[in-house]
Amino acid sequence: MVKFRFEDLEIWQLAIEIADKLFDIADKLEKEKLFRFAEQLRGAAMSISNNIAEGSGSDSNREFAQFLNIARRSVFENANILMILYRRKLISEKELKLISKNLDYICRKITNFKRTLRSKG
Repeated sequence: MVKFRFEDLEIWQLAIEIADKLFDIADKLEKEKLFRFAEQLRGAAMSISNNIAEGSGSDSNREFAQFLNIARRSVFENANILMILYRRKLISEKELKLISKNLDYICRKITNFKRTLRSKG
């Protein structure tokens, strides 16, 4: 079986785990016929891991870092969506806190990984 470079990256693995949780919330939103919320959440969730994966195929660390910036911004987009869902009482405070904590963690990991890319040139 073929293995891609990104599969070994901890930040990609974390992004996939978070995406699973966000997809679970999106599935609940669809059951409530809140399709736009579900679609937005899924897109933002996939954007984190997609950009890490896409960036890992870059020819340079500088280009990879640009994709990591997009992935990091998608973390913030997800955090914003979750806050709106919480304010609308569509997710619990417990869900908000847990996933926000995970989002904050991956954001820090992406930032640190980006620094290691810069130090490698």
